[in-house]
Parts: sequence; C-alpha cells; structure tokens
Amino acid sequence: MADRRIDRVPRGNPALWLPLATVLLLGALVLGVMIGPAGNWGSASWNIIWNVRMPRVVLAGLVGAMLSLAGASYQGVFRNPLVDPYLLGVAAGAGLGATIVFAVGRSSTSGWLIDPLPLAAFLGGSIAVLVTYLVGASFGADRSGVTLVLAGVAVTSLATAIQAFVLQRNNDVIREVYGWILGRLTVASWSDVRLVLPYVIVSSVVLLMHRRHLDVLRVGDDEAAALGTHVPRVRLAVVVAATMGTAAVVSVSGLIGFVGIIVPHFIRLVAGSSYRRLLPLTLLVGAAFLILVDIPGRVLQDPAETPIGVVTAFFGAPFFILLLRTRRTAS
Repeated sequence: MADRRIDRVPRGNPALWLPLATVLLLGALVLGVMIGPAGNWGSASWNIIWNVRMPRVVLAGLVGAMLSLAGASYQGVFRNPLVDPYLLGVAAGAGLGATIVFAVGRSSTSGWLIDPLPLAAFLGGSIAVLVTYLVGASFGADRSGVTLVLAGVAVTSLATAIQAFVLQRNNDVIREVYGWILGRLTVASWSDVRLVLPYVIVSSVVLLMHRRHLDVLRVGDDEAAALGTHVPRVRLAVVVAATMGTAAVVSVSGLIGFVGIIVPHFIRLVAGSSYRRLLPLTLLVGAAFLILVDIPGRVLQDPAETPIGVVTAFFGAPFFILLLRTRRTAS
C-alpha cells in the first residue's frame, strides 16, 4: 500500500530523471578527480592523475553503482524496504574470508599469481550466500523471501562467530581486519577496476533485464504467478546476479554500509517506486553518491584518511531519521 501511495505523488516529467542522473554522475567524476590531497591539475603530473586518482574514482563509481543496484533489487525481490545487499550473508562471508587471509599472513602468500585477499573475500561472500540459499531451500520448496531472510540471518551469525573466533586467536591482525571492514579505496588501482568490471557489467545487465519482473512482484508472489511470472526463477536470477556483483566489489573495497539503502530510498522519494525507472537511476546515482562521499574521506584528515564506511554511516543515520519522518507524515 505504501508503494502505491508513493506512486500517486507527482514526480514531474519521468523522461528528465535519467539525463539529470547522468549529469550528476559526470559532475561527480570531475569533482572526484580534481579534489583531493594529491594536488590539482596544475600541480600534479598526468601520471599521478591517471594512476592514483582516476582508478580510485572509477572504482568508487563501480562499487557505489553495484551496491545501490543490488540493494534496490533485493528490496524488490523480497518486498522489504529495509533490505540491503548484505542481507543473505555476503558481508559476513567476505569478512570471514578476508580475516582468514590476514590471520594466515599475506606475506606467506606473496608468491601467488593473484592477491589472495580479494579472492578469499569473493569466495567467502559467494559461499555464504550459497549456504543461505541451500538452507532456505531445505525449509520450503518455494524458497520464499521470508525463509531466505531467516536463513541469511542464521548464516551471517555463524560466519560472524567464526570470524570472532579467528580474531581472538590472532589478535595481532585486528587492526588490519577492521581497517578492511570499514571500507577502503586508498589502495585502488586499475587492476582492481579490471578485476571487478566484468562482474559489475554482467550483474547489472541481468538485474536491469528483470526490472519489469520486479514491478510485477510488488503485488505479491501469488498474484505475480497468476500473471505469468515464474517467481522462484526470477528470485533466483536476481539473488545470484546481485550476490555475484556485490561479492566482487566488496572483495576490493571492503564492507561499505548504507549505500544499498540510502540511494534506492532517495530515488523512490524523488522519482517513484517503479523498478523500470528505479533501477537505472539507482545505478547512476549510486555511482555518483560514492564518488562524492569519498571526497571528504580523503580531505578531512589530510594526510590521513577517514574510512569511507564511516563517512557513509554519517550520511546513513540522518537519512533514516528523515525517511522515517517523511513516511510518517505521508501516512
């Protein structure tokens, strides 16, 4: 009922939102490249701009776009506005994988062809969601949204407990682990961009292709099935695509919270709840949002940096207060 009431609020010309979001993203890219402690276009060499600033800005855009799109897709497929991309355990699994790498010692894996940290975080997040889905399937053939959410809570608790045990046994790596958990783009490079770009592209295409199905799911599983939608298949496709994209970006950026909730709800407030419009706008605005919030993280404590997860949390809490107040007024 809330979604239908929101849809009746005048939103202006829908055709204008996509160009506006594109302009916002382009502006964020320019600001992200020009502002920061590394200098400006006049004082910094092109080598610094290209190899230090640009990969960080591009990676922030990819991470923000993927987390926002995954959050909006999860909210649609589970019909729950408080769902975020980490719902089914991807954050806890990725955190556990990263913790194990830190505990083993990255120096002992220095001879590997690839960095074990992103690999372990990606595998940990993916395995956690796979376990969640298998557990959910064992409790109901329909794999309903409620069953999966409850299974995700259980798997998250288990992974977090194992992570705490590993940290207790290796307390010398706590600082490194929490530095990763709070999110970091400091060491971003073009190799990180190349690593996550295929996953982001494939996941985004799949999720955008299902935006009409998500609109149908808003009426309920039974009604959607009566309209010809294969609900379990749609839910599986959305969950797999969102999980793969989220696990990929989290593996290089750490756990950045609130993005998957702030951006989709902001788009709903200004442009309505239709997923045909919501998902493309969320993709663009999410990229712009994370690029912009990374700027104060770089400059507030120059030469030190504020973890980007801390900055997004500062934005997230006031936004939720405003959102609750707005929804109460609307009701």
